[in-house]
Amino acid sequence: MLRKTLKILAALVLVLAVTIFFFMQQTSFGKLPAGTRAERVSKSPNFKNGTFQNLIETKALAEDASYFGLFSKLFTSVPGIAPLRALPSQKTDLKAIPADKPTIIWFGHSSYLISIGGKKILADPVFSERASPVQYSGPKNYPGTALYKLEEFPDLDVVVISHDHYDHLDYNSILILKEKTKLFCVPLGVGQHLEHWGVKPEQIREFDWWEGEEVLAGIHLTSTPARHFSGRGFTRNRTLWSSFVLETGGKKIFIGGDSGFDNAFKDIGEKFGPFDIAMLECGQYDVQWPYIHMMPEETVQAALDLKATVFLPVHWGKFTLANHPWKDPIQRAVKHAKANGAHVTTPKIGEPIILGESIPFEEWWEGIN
Repeated sequence: MLRKTLKILAALVLVLAVTIFFFMQQTSFGKLPAGTRAERVSKSPNFKNGTFQNLIETKALAEDASYFGLFSKLFTSVPGIAPLRALPSQKTDLKAIPADKPTIIWFGHSSYLISIGGKKILADPVFSERASPVQYSGPKNYPGTALYKLEEFPDLDVVVISHDHYDHLDYNSILILKEKTKLFCVPLGVGQHLEHWGVKPEQIREFDWWEGEEVLAGIHLTSTPARHFSGRGFTRNRTLWSSFVLETGGKKIFIGGDSGFDNAFKDIGEKFGPFDIAMLECGQYDVQWPYIHMMPEETVQAALDLKATVFLPVHWGKFTLANHPWKDPIQRAVKHAKANGAHVTTPKIGEPIILGESIPFEEWWEGIN
Protein backbone atom coordinates (compact mmCIF):
# COMPACT_ATOMS: atom_id res chain seq x y z
CA MET A 1 0.00 0.00 0.00
CA LEU A 2 2.80 2.39 0.94
CA ARG A 3 4.64 1.61 -2.28
CA LYS A 4 1.51 2.33 -4.33
CA THR A 5 0.98 5.64 -2.50
CA LEU A 6 4.57 6.71 -3.16
CA LYS A 7 4.18 5.91 -6.86
CA ILE A 8 1.04 8.05 -7.04
CA LEU A 9 2.80 10.93 -5.27
CA ALA A 10 5.80 10.64 -7.59
CA ALA A 11 3.50 10.70 -10.61
CA LEU A 12 1.70 13.79 -9.30
CA VAL A 13 5.00 15.57 -8.68
CA LEU A 14 6.14 14.69 -12.19
CA VAL A 15 2.90 15.97 -13.74
CA LEU A 16 3.18 19.19 -11.72
CA ALA A 17 6.81 19.68 -12.76
CA VAL A 18 6.00 19.12 -16.44
CA THR A 19 3.01 21.48 -16.22
CA ILE A 20 5.12 24.22 -14.65
CA PHE A 21 7.86 23.71 -17.22
CA PHE A 22 5.52 24.13 -20.18
CA PHE A 23 3.70 27.04 -18.51
CA MET A 24 7.02 28.87 -18.13
CA GLN A 25 7.77 28.47 -21.84
CA GLN A 26 5.15 31.07 -22.74
CA THR A 27 6.57 33.96 -24.73
CA SER A 28 5.26 36.54 -22.25
CA PHE A 29 7.84 35.48 -19.67
CA GLY A 30 10.59 36.84 -21.92
CA LYS A 31 14.21 35.70 -22.04
CA LEU A 32 17.22 36.15 -19.78
CA PRO A 33 20.26 37.98 -21.21
CA ALA A 34 22.36 35.90 -23.59
CA GLY A 35 25.24 36.40 -25.98
CA THR A 36 26.62 39.94 -26.16
CA ARG A 37 23.98 41.17 -23.72
CA ALA A 38 25.09 38.64 -21.12
CA GLU A 39 28.70 39.67 -21.69
CA ARG A 40 27.88 43.31 -21.07
CA VAL A 41 25.85 42.39 -17.98
CA SER A 42 28.79 40.42 -16.57
CA LYS A 43 31.06 43.49 -16.90
CA SER A 44 28.75 45.80 -14.97
CA PRO A 45 30.13 46.95 -11.59
CA ASN A 46 26.61 46.38 -10.25
CA PHE A 47 26.58 42.68 -11.26
CA LYS A 48 28.19 40.53 -8.58
CA ASN A 49 28.08 36.82 -7.82
CA GLY A 50 25.77 36.17 -10.73
CA THR A 51 23.10 38.80 -9.99
CA PHE A 52 22.61 42.55 -9.98
CA GLN A 53 23.00 44.15 -6.55
CA ASN A 54 21.60 47.33 -5.01
CA LEU A 55 24.02 50.05 -3.91
CA ILE A 56 23.34 49.17 -0.28
CA GLU A 57 22.27 45.89 1.28
CA THR A 58 18.59 45.37 0.49
CA LYS A 59 16.63 42.48 1.93
CA ALA A 60 13.43 41.40 0.24
CA LEU A 61 11.63 41.24 3.60
CA ALA A 62 11.90 43.05 6.92
CA GLU A 63 13.87 41.35 9.67
CA ASP A 64 10.71 40.30 11.56
CA ALA A 65 8.82 39.17 8.44
CA SER A 66 8.62 35.74 6.85
CA TYR A 67 7.38 34.29 3.59
CA PHE A 68 4.87 32.23 5.57
CA GLY A 69 3.49 35.42 7.10
CA LEU A 70 3.49 37.07 3.69
CA PHE A 71 1.53 34.18 2.20
CA SER A 72 -0.98 34.00 5.07
CA LYS A 73 -1.65 37.74 4.77
CA LEU A 74 -2.96 37.13 1.25
CA PHE A 75 -6.03 35.55 2.83
CA THR A 76 -6.67 38.52 5.15
CA SER A 77 -9.61 40.73 4.18
CA VAL A 78 -8.62 44.41 3.88
CA PRO A 79 -11.51 46.91 3.78
CA GLY A 80 -11.28 49.22 0.78
CA ILE A 81 -8.47 47.29 -0.90
CA ALA A 82 -10.04 48.08 -4.31
CA PRO A 83 -12.61 50.67 -5.41
CA LEU A 84 -16.19 49.50 -5.67
CA ARG A 85 -17.07 51.75 -8.61
CA ALA A 86 -15.39 53.23 -11.66
CA LEU A 87 -12.74 55.83 -10.99
CA PRO A 88 -13.21 59.27 -12.58
CA SER A 89 -11.09 59.92 -15.65
CA GLN A 90 -10.67 62.33 -18.54
CA LYS A 91 -10.33 61.49 -22.20
CA THR A 92 -7.65 63.62 -23.89
CA ASP A 93 -6.87 63.46 -27.60
CA LEU A 94 -3.28 62.25 -27.37
CA LYS A 95 -2.61 63.08 -31.02
CA ALA A 96 -3.66 66.72 -30.58
CA ILE A 97 -1.47 67.79 -27.66
CA PRO A 98 0.00 71.23 -28.55
CA ALA A 99 3.74 70.93 -29.25
CA ASP A 100 4.44 74.19 -27.39
CA LYS A 101 2.88 72.97 -24.12
CA PRO A 102 5.04 70.55 -22.05
CA THR A 103 2.40 68.00 -21.08
CA ILE A 104 2.32 64.84 -18.97
CA ILE A 105 -0.66 62.47 -18.92
CA TRP A 106 -0.94 59.69 -16.34
CA PHE A 107 -2.77 56.48 -17.26
CA GLY A 108 -2.84 54.91 -13.79
CA HIS A 109 -0.16 52.93 -11.96
CA SER A 110 3.24 53.79 -13.48
CA SER A 111 2.31 54.50 -17.11
CA TYR A 112 2.44 58.08 -18.39
CA LEU A 113 3.04 60.01 -21.61
CA ILE A 114 5.50 62.90 -21.71
CA SER A 115 4.94 65.30 -24.61
CA ILE A 116 7.47 68.13 -24.88
CA GLY A 117 8.58 70.12 -27.90
CA GLY A 118 6.99 67.68 -30.28
CA LYS A 119 8.77 64.73 -28.65
CA LYS A 120 6.67 61.85 -27.32
CA ILE A 121 8.06 59.65 -24.52
CA LEU A 122 6.01 56.87 -22.89
CA ALA A 123 7.07 55.36 -19.55
CA ASP A 124 6.37 51.81 -18.31
CA PRO A 125 3.36 51.14 -20.56
CA VAL A 126 0.98 48.54 -19.10
CA PHE A 127 -2.32 48.57 -20.99
CA SER A 128 -3.38 44.95 -20.60
CA GLU A 129 -6.32 44.15 -18.35
CA ARG A 130 -4.07 42.32 -15.91
CA ALA A 131 -0.53 42.94 -14.65
CA SER A 132 0.39 39.33 -15.27
CA PRO A 133 2.10 37.00 -17.77
CA VAL A 134 -1.38 35.68 -18.62
CA GLN A 135 -4.68 37.48 -19.06
CA TYR A 136 -6.90 34.87 -17.38
CA SER A 137 -5.34 35.36 -13.95
CA GLY A 138 -3.49 38.00 -11.96
CA PRO A 139 -4.15 41.54 -10.65
CA LYS A 140 -6.95 43.13 -12.70
CA ASN A 141 -7.21 46.83 -13.46
CA TYR A 142 -9.80 48.87 -11.56
CA PRO A 143 -13.09 49.91 -13.19
CA GLY A 144 -12.68 53.11 -15.16
CA THR A 145 -8.92 52.83 -15.61
CA ALA A 146 -8.90 51.30 -19.10
CA LEU A 147 -10.00 54.49 -20.85
CA TYR A 148 -7.06 54.55 -23.30
CA LYS A 149 -6.00 52.07 -25.95
CA LEU A 150 -2.51 52.02 -27.41
CA GLU A 151 -3.97 52.18 -30.89
CA GLU A 152 -5.09 55.73 -30.03
CA PHE A 153 -1.54 56.88 -29.28
CA PRO A 154 0.56 58.98 -31.63
CA ASP A 155 3.82 57.58 -32.95
CA LEU A 156 6.38 57.60 -30.15
CA ASP A 157 9.98 58.71 -30.08
CA VAL A 158 10.99 56.73 -26.98
CA VAL A 159 9.50 54.14 -24.68
CA VAL A 160 11.31 54.00 -21.32
CA ILE A 161 11.11 50.80 -19.24
CA SER A 162 12.32 50.98 -15.62
CA HIS A 163 12.49 47.20 -14.99
CA ASP A 164 10.97 43.92 -16.10
CA HIS A 165 8.18 43.30 -13.57
CA TYR A 166 4.75 42.66 -15.07
CA ASP A 167 3.27 45.93 -13.80
CA HIS A 168 5.99 47.86 -15.69
CA LEU A 169 6.83 45.71 -18.70
CA ASP A 170 3.74 44.34 -20.42
CA TYR A 171 4.15 41.82 -23.22
CA ASN A 172 0.89 42.68 -24.99
CA SER A 173 1.64 46.40 -24.91
CA ILE A 174 5.09 45.88 -26.43
CA LEU A 175 3.59 43.90 -29.32
CA ILE A 176 1.62 47.01 -30.31
CA LEU A 177 4.24 49.62 -29.45
CA LYS A 178 7.09 48.02 -31.38
CA GLU A 179 5.41 49.12 -34.62
CA LYS A 180 5.01 52.77 -33.60
CA THR A 181 8.11 53.49 -31.47
CA LYS A 182 11.50 54.67 -32.70
CA LEU A 183 13.50 53.58 -29.66
CA PHE A 184 13.14 51.53 -26.47
CA CYS A 185 15.42 52.58 -23.59
CA VAL A 186 15.83 49.99 -20.85
CA PRO A 187 18.17 48.87 -18.06
CA LEU A 188 20.87 46.30 -18.77
CA GLY A 189 19.55 42.92 -19.84
CA VAL A 190 15.92 43.96 -20.35
CA GLY A 191 16.54 44.30 -24.08
CA GLN A 192 16.60 40.49 -24.32
CA HIS A 193 12.89 40.38 -23.46
CA LEU A 194 12.11 42.97 -26.12
CA GLU A 195 14.13 41.26 -28.84
CA HIS A 196 12.43 37.95 -27.96
CA TRP A 197 9.11 39.72 -28.59
CA GLY A 198 10.12 41.00 -32.01
CA VAL A 199 11.60 44.43 -31.29
CA LYS A 200 14.52 45.03 -33.64
CA PRO A 201 17.94 45.20 -31.95
CA GLU A 202 18.60 48.64 -33.47
CA GLN A 203 15.46 49.89 -31.69
CA ILE A 204 16.90 49.04 -28.26
CA ARG A 205 19.30 50.98 -25.99
CA GLU A 206 20.42 49.42 -22.71
CA PHE A 207 21.82 51.41 -19.79
CA ASP A 208 23.82 50.72 -16.65
CA TRP A 209 23.49 53.12 -13.71
CA TRP A 210 24.97 56.57 -14.39
CA GLU A 211 25.26 55.93 -18.13
CA GLY A 212 23.66 58.59 -20.30
CA GLU A 213 23.47 59.71 -23.91
CA GLU A 214 21.45 61.71 -26.39
CA VAL A 215 19.33 58.78 -27.55
CA LEU A 216 17.57 60.81 -30.25
CA ALA A 217 18.03 64.41 -31.37
CA GLY A 218 16.86 66.60 -28.50
CA ILE A 219 16.30 63.73 -26.04
CA HIS A 220 19.01 63.03 -23.45
CA LEU A 221 18.50 60.11 -21.06
CA THR A 222 20.58 59.03 -18.06
CA SER A 223 20.04 55.85 -16.06
CA THR A 224 20.22 56.43 -12.30
CA PRO A 225 20.14 53.96 -9.38
CA ALA A 226 16.99 52.56 -7.82
CA ARG A 227 16.64 50.24 -4.83
CA HIS A 228 14.55 47.34 -6.03
CA PHE A 229 14.85 43.94 -7.77
CA SER A 230 13.86 42.27 -11.06
CA GLY A 231 12.60 39.02 -12.55
CA ARG A 232 9.68 37.58 -14.53
CA GLY A 233 10.04 33.93 -13.53
CA PHE A 234 11.78 32.02 -10.76
CA THR A 235 15.12 33.73 -11.41
CA ARG A 236 15.67 37.15 -9.85
CA ASN A 237 18.05 40.02 -10.51
CA ARG A 238 19.53 38.88 -13.81
CA THR A 239 18.36 42.15 -15.38
CA LEU A 240 18.87 45.61 -13.94
CA TRP A 241 16.24 47.98 -12.50
CA SER A 242 16.61 51.71 -12.86
CA SER A 243 15.29 55.23 -12.56
CA PHE A 244 15.97 57.73 -15.34
CA VAL A 245 16.75 61.40 -15.78
CA LEU A 246 15.11 62.77 -18.93
CA GLU A 247 16.31 66.07 -20.37
CA THR A 248 14.35 67.39 -23.34
CA GLY A 249 12.79 70.64 -24.50
CA GLY A 250 14.61 72.58 -21.80
CA LYS A 251 13.01 70.49 -19.03
CA LYS A 252 14.42 68.02 -16.52
CA ILE A 253 12.15 65.15 -15.59
CA PHE A 254 12.73 62.30 -13.15
CA ILE A 255 11.27 58.93 -14.15
CA GLY A 256 11.29 57.06 -10.88
CA GLY A 257 10.36 53.45 -11.61
CA ASP A 258 10.19 51.40 -8.40
CA SER A 259 12.51 51.99 -5.46
CA GLY A 260 12.83 51.74 -1.75
CA PHE A 261 14.06 54.91 -0.05
CA ASP A 262 17.77 55.59 0.30
CA ASN A 263 20.36 58.33 -0.21
CA ALA A 264 20.37 57.85 -3.99
CA PHE A 265 17.58 60.40 -4.34
CA LYS A 266 19.70 63.04 -2.65
CA ASP A 267 22.72 62.11 -4.81
CA ILE A 268 20.63 62.35 -7.98
CA GLY A 269 19.17 65.67 -6.85
CA GLU A 270 22.65 67.07 -6.21
CA LYS A 271 23.94 65.86 -9.57
CA PHE A 272 20.98 66.62 -11.85
CA GLY A 273 18.45 68.71 -9.91
CA PRO A 274 16.39 70.70 -9.64
CA PHE A 275 13.75 68.82 -11.61
CA ASP A 276 10.70 70.39 -13.21
CA ILE A 277 8.72 67.30 -12.19
CA ALA A 278 9.45 63.92 -10.61
CA MET A 279 7.30 60.83 -11.03
CA LEU A 280 7.69 58.76 -7.86
CA GLU A 281 6.16 55.49 -6.70
CA CYS A 282 3.65 55.90 -3.91
CA GLY A 283 1.80 52.60 -3.52
CA GLN A 284 2.03 48.82 -3.19
CA TYR A 285 4.03 49.08 0.03
CA ASP A 286 3.96 46.95 3.18
CA VAL A 287 5.80 46.91 6.49
CA GLN A 288 6.86 43.39 5.50
CA TRP A 289 8.90 44.71 2.51
CA PRO A 290 10.00 48.23 3.55
CA TYR A 291 13.31 48.25 1.64
CA ILE A 292 12.08 47.66 -1.93
CA HIS A 293 9.07 50.02 -2.01
CA MET A 294 8.71 53.44 -0.42
CA MET A 295 6.08 54.37 2.12
CA PRO A 296 4.11 57.46 1.00
CA GLU A 297 5.92 59.68 3.48
CA GLU A 298 9.24 58.53 2.02
CA THR A 299 7.93 59.40 -1.45
CA VAL A 300 7.52 63.00 -0.31
CA GLN A 301 11.05 63.05 1.12
CA ALA A 302 12.40 61.62 -2.14
CA ALA A 303 10.75 64.51 -4.02
CA LEU A 304 12.39 66.99 -1.65
CA ASP A 305 15.78 65.28 -1.97
CA LEU A 306 15.50 65.42 -5.77
CA LYS A 307 14.73 69.16 -5.59
CA ALA A 308 11.58 68.58 -7.61
CA THR A 309 9.44 71.65 -8.29
CA VAL A 310 6.41 69.35 -8.35
CA PHE A 311 5.98 65.61 -8.01
CA LEU A 312 3.44 63.16 -9.37
CA PRO A 313 2.70 60.15 -7.15
CA VAL A 314 2.38 57.03 -9.31
CA HIS A 315 2.29 53.25 -8.77
CA TRP A 316 -1.24 53.42 -7.37
CA GLY A 317 -4.80 53.82 -8.63
CA LYS A 318 -5.00 50.90 -11.09
CA PHE A 319 -3.97 47.54 -9.62
CA THR A 320 -4.03 45.97 -6.16
CA LEU A 321 -0.56 44.56 -5.54
CA ALA A 322 -0.35 45.00 -1.76
CA ASN A 323 -2.64 44.71 1.26
CA HIS A 324 -3.45 48.36 1.86
CA PRO A 325 -6.63 50.29 0.98
CA TRP A 326 -6.44 51.48 -2.63
CA LYS A 327 -6.50 55.20 -1.77
CA ASP A 328 -4.26 55.00 1.30
CA PRO A 329 -1.10 55.87 -0.72
CA ILE A 330 -2.40 59.15 -2.11
CA GLN A 331 -4.07 60.20 1.13
CA ARG A 332 -0.85 59.71 3.09
CA ALA A 333 1.33 61.32 0.42
CA VAL A 334 -0.85 64.43 0.11
CA LYS A 335 -1.06 64.85 3.89
CA HIS A 336 2.72 64.59 4.28
CA ALA A 337 3.38 66.85 1.29
CA LYS A 338 1.18 69.59 2.77
CA ALA A 339 2.97 69.30 6.10
CA ASN A 340 6.44 69.50 4.53
CA GLY A 341 6.07 72.08 1.77
CA ALA A 342 6.27 69.67 -1.15
CA HIS A 343 4.20 70.55 -4.23
CA VAL A 344 2.19 67.51 -5.31
CA THR A 345 -0.04 67.10 -8.36
CA THR A 346 -2.96 64.67 -8.35
CA PRO A 347 -4.52 64.45 -11.82
CA LYS A 348 -7.26 62.03 -12.69
CA ILE A 349 -6.34 59.38 -15.23
CA GLY A 350 -6.04 61.16 -18.58
CA GLU A 351 -6.06 64.69 -17.15
CA PRO A 352 -3.15 66.73 -18.57
CA ILE A 353 -0.43 68.25 -16.43
CA ILE A 354 0.99 71.26 -18.28
CA LEU A 355 4.30 72.29 -16.75
CA GLY A 356 4.40 75.94 -15.80
CA GLU A 357 0.71 76.39 -16.58
CA SER A 358 -1.68 73.79 -15.18
CA ILE A 359 -0.79 71.54 -12.23
CA PRO A 360 -4.02 69.71 -11.31
CA PHE A 361 -4.76 69.24 -7.65
CA GLU A 362 -8.08 67.75 -6.70
CA GLU A 363 -8.70 65.13 -4.04
CA TRP A 364 -10.92 63.26 -6.47
CA TRP A 365 -10.55 59.92 -4.67
CA GLU A 366 -12.44 61.12 -1.60
CA GLY A 367 -15.95 59.78 -1.44
CA ILE A 368 -15.12 56.73 -3.56
CA ASN A 369 -15.44 53.50 -1.60
